[in-house]
Amino acid sequence: MEAAASSDVRIQNVLGRLEMILDNENNRIGVDPSFDLKASNARKSRCLYELTVLHRDAVPEELTPAFVSQTRHIQSKLVANSDKVNAHMEACRSVVEILRNAVQDADADGIYSEQQFRYGDL
Repeated sequence: MEAAASSDVRIQNVLGRLEMILDNENNRIGVDPSFDLKASNARKSRCLYELTVLHRDAVPEELTPAFVSQTRHIQSKLVANSDKVNAHMEACRSVVEILRNAVQDADADGIYSEQQFRYGDL
């Protein structure tokens, strides 16, 4: 019973850390240009890995209602986080597409291209 209580406390600690990471990421994505999404994702992944390891030893019948409630709450934050990360990635793709098109348009401004000069040398 003591091992289960110890595991429950460790799981709750990891869930608390994960919730803080998710809240920080959800609040800063798309708002704070200095936000390090890669580092935040690494911390989030680490928490999810720890939860997997800790949960492997947990007995479902011994999980407290508070744990189940906290897990559901964090699951909803993960869904919101997934939506925000997807929107952020889509915005990045759009910017890359705009820049790519601008470069292509600049290359096709009516001046001879490098390829046209090569054929002229033949």
